[in-house]
Amino acid sequence: MNTAEATTTRVTRVLILFALIVFTVLPLLSMITTALQPQGTSPSGLTFPSHPQWGNFADAWNAADLLALLKSSILIVLGVVPAAIVFSTLAGYGLASSRLRGRSLLYGLFLLGLTLPAEALVAPLYYELQGMGLLNSRWALIFPLLGLFMPFGVFWMRAAFQALPAELTEAAELDGASSWQAFRRVQLPLVLPSLSSLTILFFLWTWNQFLLVIVLINNPADGNMAGALATFQGQHGTNVVLLCAGALIIMAPSLVIFFVFQRQFVRALLQGAVK
Repeated sequence: MNTAEATTTRVTRVLILFALIVFTVLPLLSMITTALQPQGTSPSGLTFPSHPQWGNFADAWNAADLLALLKSSILIVLGVVPAAIVFSTLAGYGLASSRLRGRSLLYGLFLLGLTLPAEALVAPLYYELQGMGLLNSRWALIFPLLGLFMPFGVFWMRAAFQALPAELTEAAELDGASSWQAFRRVQLPLVLPSLSSLTILFFLWTWNQFLLVIVLINNPADGNMAGALATFQGQHGTNVVLLCAGALIIMAPSLVIFFVFQRQFVRALLQGAVK
């Protein structure tokens, strides 16, 4: 590649990156400037107010009772993410290292789960959970989310374990380690970047789950903060300022988690690409 082609490629990449940043950041900036406007107004554009109304965030917090929703969201995350991580790790390790017959078929069934859209499962889930007496409870979110996360989690962790050199496990077994010891002391520490990135993804997907919440939960206090946004919009749909303030509060934990752990997430992606 000559100098002119290299320069053109570099400029093209910069322009594409700039366009992505603009389309990503502008809506967020618009929400921030709108949330700081006086209530009862109809802001437009990206004009930052001369007197920012920071109290709008406190009003949105109290109006939506976000403290109770925050506790409920944390309970749902604690019920989904740890269990999904454990099941995905064990299943991924088993499919990557076992020599059992039918493991390819079993893995194919997991991959088939990736092709099923969540929207197609809402109606069957509703009647199934209604028959089990779990409708309108947090379990109506925890159990379906575990099932929905498993295909991707198994796919992710199987790829991580398969990327490890088989000689490491063989050396551990020659030293007298059992299969469980080889898994816990040799292979598991090596896939921690993939495990941490999968944890971040599961957290974000659980925290931002919207469709299942509005369908399976009647009481907003038993759902999560993202699902409560629909109720909040119904009550304060005409108050655009308060609506944007509430939406920003709901988005804040996801943004914080991503910015804090973005290096681990990128490291896991690059590690898989290099291997």
